[in-house]
Amino acid sequence: MADDKRIDPDEEMIEEEMLFEDDEDSNLVELTDEDGNVAQFEYLDTLEHKGESYVVFMAVQDDEEDEDEDEEGEVVILKIAQDDKGEDIYVTVEDEDIVQEVFDMFMENLGAEDED
Repeated sequence: MADDKRIDPDEEMIEEEMLFEDDEDSNLVELTDEDGNVAQFEYLDTLEHKGESYVVFMAVQDDEEDEDEDEEGEVVILKIAQDDKGEDIYVTVEDEDIVQEVFDMFMENLGAEDED
C-alpha cells in the first residue's frame, strides 16, 4: 500500500509493553528505548494531526519524586508509525513545532473534557 507509514531507519524506535496489573493501573505502559532503558508512563490520549497519529503519555513518578506535589509530570508525545512487519511502534518526534502543536491540541481536548 502506498499509504502505509513506514519508519525511517534513523528515527528512534520505542517498544511498548502494556501493563494491566489492576483496573487502577490499566492506562500504564512500559516503554523501552533503543538503548534498552525502560520507563513507565501513563497513557493519556491519541491524536490525529496533519495526517499522522500521535500518542500522549505522562511519565509516572516514583514515590520519592512525589515529594514535590506542586510539580507536574513530564508529558511525552510520540508518533505512531509501523515497523517492517506492519506493527504499530512509537517514534520520537524531532520537529519541536509539531510536538507543540500536538501538545496544544491535547490541552484543548483536556480543557473541553473538564467543561463537561
